Amino acid sequence: MTYDLIVIGAGPGGCATAITVARRGSSVLLLERGRYPRHRVCGEFVSAESLALLASLLSGDEQKLVDFAPRIPQARVFADGSQLHFEVNPPAASISRYDLDRALWRSCSVAGADAREGRTVQAVEGEGPFAVTTTDGVFHARSIVNAAGRWSFLTSFDTRTRASGERWIGVKRHFRETNPSTSVDLYFFDGGYCGVQPVSSCAANGAGIVNASAMVRADVATDLKDVLELHPALRQRSRSWEPVIEQATTSPLAFHNPEPVQGKMLQVGDAATFVDPFIGDGISMALRSGGLAAECLEPFFQHVRSLEKATVQYAELYSMRLAPVFRASSVLRKLLRIPSPIRRPAMSLLQHAPLITRQIVRMTR
Repeated sequence: MTYDLIVIGAGPGGCATAITVARRGSSVLLLERGRYPRHRVCGEFVSAESLALLASLLSGDEQKLVDFAPRIPQARVFADGSQLHFEVNPPAASISRYDLDRALWRSCSVAGADAREGRTVQAVEGEGPFAVTTTDGVFHARSIVNAAGRWSFLTSFDTRTRASGERWIGVKRHFRETNPSTSVDLYFFDGGYCGVQPVSSCAANGAGIVNASAMVRADVATDLKDVLELHPALRQRSRSWEPVIEQATTSPLAFHNPEPVQGKMLQVGDAATFVDPFIGDGISMALRSGGLAAECLEPFFQHVRSLEKATVQYAELYSMRLAPVFRASSVLRKLLRIPSPIRRPAMSLLQHAPLITRQIVRMTR
């Protein structure tokens, strides 16, 4: 059998592509090397502008994941002795990747995709049609979407070359906290930052669950318990935390300009580009790029457009609709890496400039 599409990787971007294409009647094979459910490093912040899209992708009872997710109406930034407040309006949602990935995976099968987990892709050959070699045999498809994440054997040589230099890692763990704030809190320190937000409604005895997820230079820390000591306010807050899950770790975290297309293969989610986690738009970018890839491939499946034209259109629309978020986050990343003595006056100024802080939020949406 030759599928219309093979999607490699079943994260939010890959599942968004598979669900959208399968619902429109084309044949889809979704290959995931891991098994669900499992915990993955993620801020677990889903911006408001993507909640309707996420709900539309989920099937039946899975939609309750969006309905009952804790809402995040504000953000707080702790840096250089200052505390900044940002209104998140409309509020975002906090959804654990453990639950999100499982719900999207189930929805893929309901939509009609041939979803197979525990299948590692070993090689991709061809320019359309394609032959995909896996641990389960060789599969053929008219088109390919790479949703395998920011780092896999499919990552381009140019991106691998640019990734040399500072090594950044991601670490995450859930903790029990009494009466957590209904905000996403970002604690910046030299060599990285840590984000904290609630991921479930309050449990017994007034305790809830918070997600602590950090991006840190490997020479600064490799364990979350060390990260929690790097910011005085975070150190104080975390003293009473009780761990709920084991630590999850991922690396490398490499930034590069968006690469929505590689040859005639469309790339979605982190495979296209890795967006700074502190802006909270990674899941949104994955869902939207997955839907966009499906939109551009639809005329190809209907034999009214070539695969080459479909990839060109995807690259153009990605640049128009999604790349601006990457560019804005890159500017903010550079500003945050300015030496603290220079950055401190700017942070102090922002404390009394709500119009500027609101504009910063709009830039990253």
